Amino acid sequence: MKIEVTAGTAPEGGGRDRIVALLNRQAEAAGHPFRSEHLLIEAHEDGRYLGGLQARCGVDWVYVELLAVDEDARRRGVGGALLARLEDEARARGMTGVWLDTFTFQAPGFYERQGYTSFGRIDDYPRGQARVFYTKRLTD
Repeated sequence: MKIEVTAGTAPEGGGRDRIVALLNRQAEAAGHPFRSEHLLIEAHEDGRYLGGLQARCGVDWVYVELLAVDEDARRRGVGGALLARLEDEARARGMTGVWLDTFTFQAPGFYERQGYTSFGRIDDYPRGQARVFYTKRLTD
């Protein structure tokens, strides 16, 4: 057996696809295939990029991978509008809910104001802070 480490970011394709294929075979056998679709939602105003959200739909839930709003556009409802648009899209696709994570030095209060509930955290990630996980159920 030979074990290798590949440094850097894992791109789509290659080794990542091989790992996903193994996981998906197991998930399909259990009736829950890992088929996923990426969504990109962006906000623009007068030709200016205000921010965006990247998410992945799969296994009946949507995971928000990235959400960022330009500093000059913050506190204008852009982030809330991006999340609301994602939630509408998730409902249209029959998704159960949305989940995401953030750091305590970023936006926990913002997500809580959008109706998200914390379901877990990792303390000292990074040191002196925490990574916090949130969910919002869209269906009963």
